[in-house]
Amino acid sequence: MKKLITLSVATLLTIVAMAQTDSIQVKKNRLSLGGYGEAVMSRNFYSDHIYRYSKPEAHADDDSHGRFDLPHVVFFVAYDFGKGWKLNTEIEFEHGGAETAVEMEAEESGEYEAEVERGGEVALEQFWIQKSFSNELNIRAGEIIIPVGLTNQGHLPNEFFTVYRPEGENTILPCTWHQVGISFWGRTENWKYEAIFTSGLNADQFGNESFVHYGAASPYEFKVANNYAGVLRVDNYSIPGLRLGVSGYAGPTFRNSLSKNTKYKDCKGTLVVGSFDFQYRNRRIIARGYADYAHLCDAYEIGLWNRETFATKYDDSPSKRQYVGSDAVAFSLELGCSLLNPNKTDNVLYLFGHYEYYDSFFKGKLSDTYEWCGKHRMAVGLNFMPMKEIVIKAEYSKRFLKSQYNDEPGVSLGIAYSGFFKF
Repeated sequence: MKKLITLSVATLLTIVAMAQTDSIQVKKNRLSLGGYGEAVMSRNFYSDHIYRYSKPEAHADDDSHGRFDLPHVVFFVAYDFGKGWKLNTEIEFEHGGAETAVEMEAEESGEYEAEVERGGEVALEQFWIQKSFSNELNIRAGEIIIPVGLTNQGHLPNEFFTVYRPEGENTILPCTWHQVGISFWGRTENWKYEAIFTSGLNADQFGNESFVHYGAASPYEFKVANNYAGVLRVDNYSIPGLRLGVSGYAGPTFRNSLSKNTKYKDCKGTLVVGSFDFQYRNRRIIARGYADYAHLCDAYEIGLWNRETFATKYDDSPSKRQYVGSDAVAFSLELGCSLLNPNKTDNVLYLFGHYEYYDSFFKGKLSDTYEWCGKHRMAVGLNFMPMKEIVIKAEYSKRFLKSQYNDEPGVSLGIAYSGFFKF
């Protein structure tokens, strides 16, 4: 009897311990930590002079220049509250700083200009709360990623082969594009969709070489929302290993700032972006690519407003004070082949080739003046992954401009990580 009681007590203690362990495990699994980051060294064998495009013949033999950079360092925290409620946050440091920088503007008299891309000391790339009703219906609200194009949809360093993010989308579109809004999304076996309502971009920060890249940023402690925009993305997974995606954005951009505009009363600056992208993966090959086209209504008037108004009345404004094109284009294709340990997660080596073309001033009243904005870029290199969370990258690249300009070759080395861990 005594042995029986002892056995029962021991069994009870074991059951209690297992229950406590399971309870702790459930609670731990609700918290996810992680992030991603990149460290890069590059040497560019072309001039970085401010007049290298307006006077290319004078700078054909200029010295090379090198850079060290931390393009992105991001910390990720997520928590699953249960009952379909989830929190997600990402805090981002771009180029190792607080997003306030001094730069020399090319083709703008070489002036030093303080660029404030977003107010505050750090960027909150994501902060949203989500309610999931089913796989087919989820509602997300807060600071969310705008999934237009391939790079915004897949911007982690192990989701592209090049050392830096693909230049085309990173030039003409905000990247990583994130804004406050509300998202409705869902997934079936072969389809995924996402529809977003958010604020429009700010035309005050558009530029000739950057098109609308800086339009999603806000120098204030809030984002102005005088205008609203819509986003739609649809992905298909019907073919094993292949994802096909289309995405689009539409919304007005003019007067979406604190500056008062009475001169161009009929100007709306409606921006329309259309994009197609794909990715194919099997045990040895990864192929991905995109094609983007963007049209900005009233582009010439926006350029006049930015140059005439901000150059006189708002000298300390974040406006680039530049003309902007009415149309921009970008497309890219990259292919990687596994040379070592295909279909593995450790010690994987990829040889890749990458091509892209982009033009931030593809069309517009002054497109002949900004022909240097159109660039072809080719890159070849290696990606070595000692483990799935870490990638070491090396590449040789070259930009090809129109014949009157100098081509721009360079080499880059980088190391990056991307990891997400549950506790």
